[in-house]
Amino acid sequence: MRFSVVPASFLAVIVLVQPSFSQDPAVNNSSATEQSPLLQPWPGPHGGVPPWNEVRVNEFAEAFDVAIEEAEAEIDRIANQDSAPTFENTIVAMETAGETLHRLEVLFDVHAGNLNVGPIPDLERSVTPKLAAYSDSVTQNAALFARIEAIHQDVFDKQTVQLNDDAKRLLDETFKSFVRRGARLSDENKAKLSQINTRLARLFTDFNQNVLEEEKGHVTWIDDESRLSGISESTRDAMAVAAKEKGGKANFAVTNTRSSMDPFLTNADDRELREQVWRNYYFRADHGDEHDNKSIIREILNLRAARAKLLGYPTHAHWRMESTMAGTPDRAMQLMMKVWPHAVKRVATEVADMQAIADAEMEAAGKPKIKIEPWDYRYYAEKVRQDKYDLDMAEVRPYLQLDRLTEAMMWCADELFGFEFRPVNDLPVFHPDVTVYEVVQKTDGNHVGLFYLDPFAREGKRSGAWMMDYQGQSGWELDPDDSNVPVRTPIVSNNSNFVPAADGKPVLISWDDATTLFHEFGHALHGLSSRVHYPSQSGTNVARDFVEFPSQVLEHWLSTPEVLTKYATHHETGEPMPQELLDKIEASSKFNSGFETVEYLACAILDMKLHQLNGDIDISEFEKSALDEIGMPDELPMRHRLPHFSHLFSSDSYSAGYYSYLWSDALTADAAEMFEQAGSYFDEATASKLFDHILSVGDTVDPAETYRNFRGRDVDTEALLRKRGFAD
Repeated sequence: MRFSVVPASFLAVIVLVQPSFSQDPAVNNSSATEQSPLLQPWPGPHGGVPPWNEVRVNEFAEAFDVAIEEAEAEIDRIANQDSAPTFENTIVAMETAGETLHRLEVLFDVHAGNLNVGPIPDLERSVTPKLAAYSDSVTQNAALFARIEAIHQDVFDKQTVQLNDDAKRLLDETFKSFVRRGARLSDENKAKLSQINTRLARLFTDFNQNVLEEEKGHVTWIDDESRLSGISESTRDAMAVAAKEKGGKANFAVTNTRSSMDPFLTNADDRELREQVWRNYYFRADHGDEHDNKSIIREILNLRAARAKLLGYPTHAHWRMESTMAGTPDRAMQLMMKVWPHAVKRVATEVADMQAIADAEMEAAGKPKIKIEPWDYRYYAEKVRQDKYDLDMAEVRPYLQLDRLTEAMMWCADELFGFEFRPVNDLPVFHPDVTVYEVVQKTDGNHVGLFYLDPFAREGKRSGAWMMDYQGQSGWELDPDDSNVPVRTPIVSNNSNFVPAADGKPVLISWDDATTLFHEFGHALHGLSSRVHYPSQSGTNVARDFVEFPSQVLEHWLSTPEVLTKYATHHETGEPMPQELLDKIEASSKFNSGFETVEYLACAILDMKLHQLNGDIDISEFEKSALDEIGMPDELPMRHRLPHFSHLFSSDSYSAGYYSYLWSDALTADAAEMFEQAGSYFDEATASKLFDHILSVGDTVDPAETYRNFRGRDVDTEALLRKRGFAD
């Protein structure tokens, strides 16, 4: 049973007329819609797969009306049945209610995230309020909550009913979730809450669509190739491909995505162009025009504050964090402010090193000195790296082929957990870029799940990288004939925005992009490794500040000698990365940690501060004053400025929760040291503990206990400072 009303792709979360999509208006009527593939169980092998080849976009609107009505009827039958409430006839029944709606949401979420053009933006604006209203109708159903509360009392208060540990946790979390979502409010306040949630759903969609439009509309066009001094041949080729795809207004284009922006700011000698690219990227949705998001943010914040007050919480941050590992805003802030001074101090050192190189360059060229600005940081940091470590990341890029690194991450899954990835060519996909893999257990060949990989940027695809759960695993070790909890294997996807290369050439990516590739694959492995009974507890359905832990752990395997010597091969010669270069990468592993920590942590701190306010604010003024208050260095920006901060404002998912990457990284750093102490990141015993106690258990165990079971003790947060090079 899902309560989310945001796209499942927003874990981290249209239509270009594709030949596989029928746009025939003749099928747009109610009777045809009821027979639509959108509303049918998925056909195909392994219990069914998404029928992308049968999707008719014009059927989405009516299909949602039908699916929501069906789901409401299923909930009403559970709530109003004559039988006395039991775990099986209420909680387990809820787990399988709304299946048609869930399948439909998956199909639509992929269109909204990966193919958001044509009619999809308007469809999203109409659909999301309906989903918000449906979610409220479930949690505000008095008869349903009365049954849940009665079962909860029998198990926890009266102790007249005994349940297995995972069932007991599912019951407790379901009960608490209903309370947090207003199940105990008066009818009048329930109506107010529904109005707020419905309005928020529309605002989230408007925010997201504005960011997409900004990414489409702001392109840096370059005709004069002489202005590309410092840019590698592979990056130039990608810029030429991007220019053609964007309409060919010039020979080269830097699109408004991180994968396009980052290598340009790192390597381009033309300072004026660097500033233009930087401003296009960091001022998305902040131009005072129809796509400006500041007024939307202000309304979202006011509604969130009103909702928190209605639900009995001091602030939105307190409401959101109640179900997390941190538990309170204060605990999250304590960890962040433990790291922040160290990171700012490191930035001062990094800037001093960069300024010295910039001064020397200007003096040698007979030009006036410059002050390091945000559009200079990556550029001069790279020069410092070359100076301090004799390492030019441009030397590394030819070894980082997307195809080879994709093989590498799958090889890691095989070595660590015995997962073998086999390409499948006969399953439908939503775009030709997508590759499907069947995942099997190497020891016995048993089917584990399916993995969909969509690596490339395109018009209508939201920026960034994310994992999506098409179908969560459930029914582990249960009777396959038990219809209450069907046995299902997971179907997951990874989605990225790499820039395609010219025909016949390999796609070369940056070290940061390679890290992101492994990170998202960690989320996918979390979903694929799930071994639980109930869908709500499967895979990545864990606390927000725990879900990033498995993905951040997997990042560590990228830099292992086993991966780099085997898969980091030169795209022209095929030779493996030389040992000298490997040594330089290892020696510089903590380089630029000030920049990386500060640009992220500033976002997390402002998120937490913002969501502890209850008054109407000026967004631009808040951003400036809050950064001044914490001593944000002038030489770099937040990773995500508020007007385009989709984590916070395209859903509730990461609101008052962006700190979770740091919280999870405290676990990650400590876990990484466990592998290091074992002598290898491929140590079999440690990998088994990671699988048994972290990846496979989902939300069947409290995350703090889960970590203790893995590590043998509570987390050592000092490991986080050691990992980032901030320890004394």
